Amino acid sequence: MNKKGQVMMGILFAVMIFICGMLIFNLMTDVVTDARTDLDCANGSSISDGTKLVCLITNGVIPYWIIAIVSFAGGAIMSKLAI
Repeated sequence: MNKKGQVMMGILFAVMIFICGMLIFNLMTDVVTDARTDLDCANGSSISDGTKLVCLITNGVIPYWIIAIVSFAGGAIMSKLAI
């Protein structure tokens, strides 16, 4: 396969990774919202320090997931460009 074909396969693979990641992202937002509700993260004065830490970690799941999806998709494209 020539260089142009490899790059196109990398782009197609990256789009597939991105679509699958966004499908999982839609399912994950409901779970994160339920976890925040169950932990009572909106009431910061009456929860313990450990619960506050868990709330911070729970809030960070969605941005890290987006960064991971973009990184994997970009890596799929860049791996085909480097060959």
